[in-house]
Amino acid sequence: QVQLVESGGGLVQAGGSLRISCATSAFISGGYTMGWFRQAPGKEREFVASISRSGGSMHYADSVQGRFYISKDNAKNTVYLQMNKLKPEDTALYLCAANRAISLYDPDYDLWGQGTQVTVSS
Repeated sequence: QVQLVESGGGLVQAGGSLRISCATSAFISGGYTMGWFRQAPGKEREFVASISRSGGSMHYADSVQGRFYISKDNAKNTVYLQMNKLKPEDTALYLCAANRAISLYDPDYDLWGQGTQVTVSS
């Protein structure tokens, strides 16, 4: 049973913007901390951003702070990642995840999507 479904990835030029989405259920959207991670070929998966259950608090990795913005629409049960000023090093498979822990800093996520590919050309 697929509970997290990412979409919106694609090819974009450096300096451009892209918004990716993660559709889920009301139970997960309202009851879990949501996060975005990314994994580039040959590299470990890394944290990108997380958002609280209410959507009122966010946490970002230093590498994306000021360029990426996480948000959620609880009415649509969807989490978004707005990515601006994209760089070639942002190229990766972006994965949506859900964590039962309340903390935005807890690293142990319980549910994962399949990911959406983002490629930034130079």
